[in-house]
Amino acid sequence: MHIAAHGVGRLSRLIAGCAGIAVAVCGVVSARTLDDGGPPEGYSSTPAVALIPAGIALLVQAAPISGGRAGRLRAGAAVLFALIATGLAAVALVDQPAASVATLLSGLALACFDLRLPRQDGSMPFRVADPLLLGAAVIALVALVPRLFAPAFPPGRGPDSVMSLPQAGALLVLTAGAVLARSLDQADLRQRPLVEELRDREDFAQTLLQSMNEAVMVLDANYRVIDVNRRWRELTGYADDDLARDPPPLPPPGSGGDWTIPRADGTAVPVLATMAAIPDAAGTTRGYVATCVDIAERKHAEDALTEHAAELERGNAQLASALAFKNDLTSMLTHDVAQPISSIASLAELLCADWADLPDDIRLELATKIDKNTRRLVKMMNDLQLLFRLDTGSVTARRVPAPLHEVVRTVSATMAGDDVEIAIDEDLAALIDRGHLTVVVENLLKNALTHGAPPIVVQAEPQGTTVLLVVQDSGPGVPEAVLPGIFGRFSRGAGLGLFIVRHLVEANGGTVRYEHATPQGARLLVTLERAPA
Repeated sequence: MHIAAHGVGRLSRLIAGCAGIAVAVCGVVSARTLDDGGPPEGYSSTPAVALIPAGIALLVQAAPISGGRAGRLRAGAAVLFALIATGLAAVALVDQPAASVATLLSGLALACFDLRLPRQDGSMPFRVADPLLLGAAVIALVALVPRLFAPAFPPGRGPDSVMSLPQAGALLVLTAGAVLARSLDQADLRQRPLVEELRDREDFAQTLLQSMNEAVMVLDANYRVIDVNRRWRELTGYADDDLARDPPPLPPPGSGGDWTIPRADGTAVPVLATMAAIPDAAGTTRGYVATCVDIAERKHAEDALTEHAAELERGNAQLASALAFKNDLTSMLTHDVAQPISSIASLAELLCADWADLPDDIRLELATKIDKNTRRLVKMMNDLQLLFRLDTGSVTARRVPAPLHEVVRTVSATMAGDDVEIAIDEDLAALIDRGHLTVVVENLLKNALTHGAPPIVVQAEPQGTTVLLVVQDSGPGVPEAVLPGIFGRFSRGAGLGLFIVRHLVEANGGTVRYEHATPQGARLLVTLERAPA
């Protein structure tokens, strides 16, 4: 609306200014020729000379200058030229009364152009120039219209005796231009508050848009960017030229949701985005408004809370594991460790009390049992020490080529004697810490001897880059209910042996698993890296 009013105002001012120029030119031409066609005696003998300042006054009145010092100078100049035209018309009032009166009224109208008188009913003020312009226009029309009926006039009394044709036309143009300028002035007065209101609303909308904490982007119906606010530029790092040349991706339509908005530097910002349509009165979409709220801090807080919750879960798991370890250790100390200690204590008390009465063979038998239980207790303490080291991750493996046949033969000679059958090539070796290999074989043979039945077979065979070591017994095998935790810590019926086996084998880069033997028995299979020949 503001643009349209501005265009109409420029056109109206142009027409009024052109009218003023035409009137001034017509006054110059008409003033040089008397009505009878003779040479001029002077410009004061005809009111046509008054058309010159009147036209200039109209031209100045139509100039696009308003407000301030320049506006006051424009109004003063227009009044000055209008008064000059009024004076010149008054001088010629006796010679040509009709033309002089019309010119005088036009000059007074231009002089009183901005003069308004208030009405008693409070309506629009009365403009003094309106009746003056109307009178001038009536006189000019009275001079022009009878020319259509020139044949009806008696000789010497034609219409030219009232006013010459150029003067009448110039006066009509002058009054029309003044009316146009007056209408323009009234339109300016009416439209100025509307334009100011529109401008205030636009400024308020821009201020509101730019002061919002949310990033806002306004688009037309074709998704072209119309405007963005300050927060959007800060959030994305884009300038206005960048947005026009390379529009950013738009958030998904809908009521809102988490989205990632790309920045000009290549990074991305997590936001809560909405994309809403702007309908007109008929419901047709005129544009869209996209809003984004920075939720980077919220995301960081959520991630921190998630990580803290995960740490708490890990801590709870560690506490639960430590509690289970304590309970299992307490149970083992109560049962497994207390038994050899009680046996040692009772046997030692019997020896001390009845030493003199006991024969030598009974003494030897009791001492042998004490030694056996002591070794068993020492083995348990060593296993517990190794268990603590495994639990804290302080066990390291120094892998060297270890001959499997030699290690198995040495361990079986001290544990099982003839109950173990060894089927291993003497040249076959594995890359493993030799001390760890000894402990692994000891625990596997102990498990077979304790829970299985002879014959016990230990065999090994190369399989490409690995070696498969198998310990098989002929017992009932491991029950299905026990299998899931057979290599766990303090597994029921297995003690610490298989748990230590699993950790030591894994520390040396190998694996251990269980299989049922055919037709019966248990097979424990250890896979290790083969040593080079």
